[in-house]
Amino acid sequence: MPTETQLIQIILSDGTKRQVPAGCAAGEALSGAGGQPDRAVLAVKVNGVAMDLETVLTEDATLEPVTFASPEGKEIYRHSSTHIMAQAVKEVFPSVQLTIGPPIEDGFYYDFAFERPFTPEDLAKIEARAHEIIKANYPIKRMEMPRLEAIKFFKERGEQYKAEIIESLPSQTVSLYRQGEFIDLCRGPHVPATGRVQALKLLSSAGAYWRGDERNPMLQRIYGTSFQTQAELDAHLAKLEEIKRRDHRKLGKELDLISMQDEIGPGLILWHPKGALIRLLIENFWREQHLKQGYELVYSPHVARLDLWRTSGHVDYYRENMFVPMKVEASEYQLKPMNCPFHIMIYKSHLRSYRDLPIRYGELGTVYRYERTGVLHGLLRVRGFTQDDAHLFCRPDQIEPEVSRVLDFTFFVLRTFGFSEFEVYVSTKPEKAVGSSENWAQATAALEAALKSRGVAYQIDPGEGVFYGPKIDIKIKDVLGRAWQCSTVQIDFNNPARFELAYTGEDGKAHQPIMIHRALMGSIERFFGILIEHYAGAFPTWLAPVQAKVLPISENQHGYAVEITEQLKAAELRAEADLRNEKAGYKIREAEKAKTPYMLVVGGREQQAQAVSVRGRGGVDLGSMPVSAAIDLIRADVTQARQSH
Repeated sequence: MPTETQLIQIILSDGTKRQVPAGCAAGEALSGAGGQPDRAVLAVKVNGVAMDLETVLTEDATLEPVTFASPEGKEIYRHSSTHIMAQAVKEVFPSVQLTIGPPIEDGFYYDFAFERPFTPEDLAKIEARAHEIIKANYPIKRMEMPRLEAIKFFKERGEQYKAEIIESLPSQTVSLYRQGEFIDLCRGPHVPATGRVQALKLLSSAGAYWRGDERNPMLQRIYGTSFQTQAELDAHLAKLEEIKRRDHRKLGKELDLISMQDEIGPGLILWHPKGALIRLLIENFWREQHLKQGYELVYSPHVARLDLWRTSGHVDYYRENMFVPMKVEASEYQLKPMNCPFHIMIYKSHLRSYRDLPIRYGELGTVYRYERTGVLHGLLRVRGFTQDDAHLFCRPDQIEPEVSRVLDFTFFVLRTFGFSEFEVYVSTKPEKAVGSSENWAQATAALEAALKSRGVAYQIDPGEGVFYGPKIDIKIKDVLGRAWQCSTVQIDFNNPARFELAYTGEDGKAHQPIMIHRALMGSIERFFGILIEHYAGAFPTWLAPVQAKVLPISENQHGYAVEITEQLKAAELRAEADLRNEKAGYKIREAEKAKTPYMLVVGGREQQAQAVSVRGRGGVDLGSMPVSAAIDLIRADVTQARQSH
């Protein structure tokens, strides 16, 4: 062991070198001799690994302060917050058993074994106690304990779940953290004291199964969030309220777009007339653009022999996400989880030449995947959905140009629907992969080259490629800055080999094509849910199910309103007349609630002048104008919205 007088060298993130006594705390080494650590510093990276500020240094090291501004800092801050919440729960409800409590994006949660769900009144008591724990500023201290001793320790405290966790760990020593009388099993690191957490709020509670398995006991989960200042917390809470206001499940019901009903089953969507009309507009645009881009449209059945999925590898690699096969006569049939094997079989139906490639098959193909009930979420996570799917069959030398075309097409489509900010990732070879290293290297290089040629900034996501090849994933950012995974471009060496695909090369010999899987919107259901939330239900005029409502002030204008509505329809606009015996103000409010882009109000004066008084969404008064001018105005809006990309 080093002596107290022995010095070690540390290197700070700015390159500064400093001599400190061996055995000093990392926080002291950061601040220098006699200095106090900056309160903004929550932890420290020692040789790149995040650790507590009290970590003892025994050898030369590089040190980097960790603050809330960094992803690691937020994670540590919120991990400490979840311990504060857990301590509060134990003090308010001593019979609770602790399980796990991780930080998550923008917050944290903790699962508790408790005999009943937590009520809003419970959460208020717990939050008040959490604030007292913060005010008490308990030091948060790391402890280490032999594994068997830790199991005994938690069992004696009645924490059976903690003991079970430790029993599953391979290490002979485990780490615990103490704050006041509260002790929890944890790897850490944590902030130095509970007082470092300044603004904490508990948000909601829900049920959750132990270890995520519905066969295990139901636990009670509490969600919360925390920030460094009350102003940041208030801004986040305001954003959460806006997210609630935009929730596609709420708006889908209010606007009569979609529904999910228990009688049909979870994860299965009913498209109502207005929602179905928007879907039709999306799909018509999709088909029209794919034909322009040189794709051939195909259709495939919803089921196939299970043997097809054995050949594709889905039975081996994807079984848990597939529904149970059905018996038909002497064969087993499978609801399709993917469209790709069908497109492969269409390719195989003819002999192919190198001159035929690339071949591009596109399909709006409905697939079925078994998702656990607990992860289903409106339109965003379902069991039956329609992929905007396509598969490209090409020669190895065509990978880069084809991927470049797909990227251009993807950004064109996403921008048309109003998305302009993207996060792009290249996912590389995972541990379990098929295909040669040369193929992987060539395909990954082609993906990166295509992105670079288009000037698209991207990040490498190491080891996150699919087993059959590397991929590009594109996340869109909505109006609230939330990132959504939609588009993907995947290179596949596996299926062409499994299905023995071939084309005749210039040399007259058989060669194996490369297959590219790609989706632009991901799925129609998920994309529609994102669109609802992005626009808060106020779709751009070209997508609105009703583009204009004609609102007569009295019954005397009903005939004129019907006449105007027919003129709008003749101009290929989607219009309705509200002929109910209601006041004009009520009709306007109802049209506003329905997010109608244009309201054409007609009274006696407008009828006499053969005009309409035009209102836009949000109460915008566009004035009185001839019907023909109103039609031109709306049609110009439709055209401009479609061309704004």
